[in-house]
Amino acid sequence: MTEQTLSTPGSARRRLLQINPVYVLLVALLVAIVLLNPAFMEPQGYMNYLKRAAALAILSGGALYVIVAGGFDLSVGSMMTLTVIGSSMLASNDPNSTYWIIPLMLGIGALVGLINGLVVSYLRVPSLIATLGMMITLTGVAFVWSGGAPRGYLPDTFRFFGRFNITGVPLVNIFPVAIICLVVLGLILWWGMHRTNLGRMIHAIGDNQRAARLAGVPVERVRITAFIVSSMSAVVAGVILGGRAGVSVDIGSGYELQAITAAVLGGAQLLGGRGSVPAAMTGALALEAIFTLLNLLGLPQPVRQVVQGLILIGAVALAMYRRKRTGR
Repeated sequence: MTEQTLSTPGSARRRLLQINPVYVLLVALLVAIVLLNPAFMEPQGYMNYLKRAAALAILSGGALYVIVAGGFDLSVGSMMTLTVIGSSMLASNDPNSTYWIIPLMLGIGALVGLINGLVVSYLRVPSLIATLGMMITLTGVAFVWSGGAPRGYLPDTFRFFGRFNITGVPLVNIFPVAIICLVVLGLILWWGMHRTNLGRMIHAIGDNQRAARLAGVPVERVRITAFIVSSMSAVVAGVILGGRAGVSVDIGSGYELQAITAAVLGGAQLLGGRGSVPAAMTGALALEAIFTLLNLLGLPQPVRQVVQGLILIGAVALAMYRRKRTGR
C-alpha cells in the first residue's frame, strides 16, 4: 500500500509527460480565441469552427497513412480540386446526380491512389516526386475540364455534407452534418490505423522497411493501400469543402501542405514509423484555430502562410531532436 502511494506521484507525472503536446496546444489556442472573441463559446461559434476544420481534419487523417509508411502525398490538394470541379461539371444542376457522382469520384480517387502507389512501389520513384507529378497532372485535368474558370453548379444534395446544419439539437441547437462526417471518417481511419493488421504493417514499413519485408510484410501492397486511403480521404474532404465553399478552380490549393503540417503537429515523424490519427486530426483543429486567431488579430493572409511554414519547420525540428535523444 505504501509503495503504491509513493509511486503514484511519479506515475502521474510520467502520464502527464506522455500526453501529446498538440492537445495542450489546441486547448491554449481555444482559450486565446475565447479571450479575444467571447462569442466563440456560443454553439454557433464553435460549431462553425469545427465545420470549417472538418475537411482538413479528414484529409490529415488520410494523409497520415502515407506519412507513417515513410512517404508523402502531395496530390491530395489537387484531388480535392478535381473532386469539386468534376462534380460540378457532371452534376448539370441535377439534384439526383449526387448519388452516382460521389461514388464515381471515390472510384477516381482510388484509381489515383493506386497509380501513386504503383509508381512509388514498383517504379521506385520517390513519393515526393511521384505525387508532385500527380498533383500537376490533376491540376491540369481540372483546369482543362473547367476551361480555367469556375463552371457548373453543385446541387443542394451534394452541398448537404458540407453546408447543412441539423437544427433543434438539445444543448447546441445546431449540429453541422460536416461534423458527423468528421466523426464517422475519423473513427474509420482510427480503426484502420490503430486496430487492424494493416495499421501495424504500415507502422512496421515506416519504422524499418527491410525488417518488415523480412518479417513477411507485403511492403508494396501495404504502401499502395496507404496511398489509396489518402486519395479517397481527399475526395471526401473535397466533397465537404465544396459543399461549404462552393466551386473554385483552386479550392484545394495548399491543402496538401496543411495536411502534412497538421500531421507533424500531431507528432507524426516525416521519416515514417510513428503517427496517430486522433493526434493528426487534432493538429488540423489546432491549425484552424491558429488561422482563426490570426484573423481575429487582423493579420493579413501572407502572415498565415509564414506562420504555417514556421510551424512546419519547428515541428519537424522538434521531432528530429526528440528522435535523436531517444535513439528512435
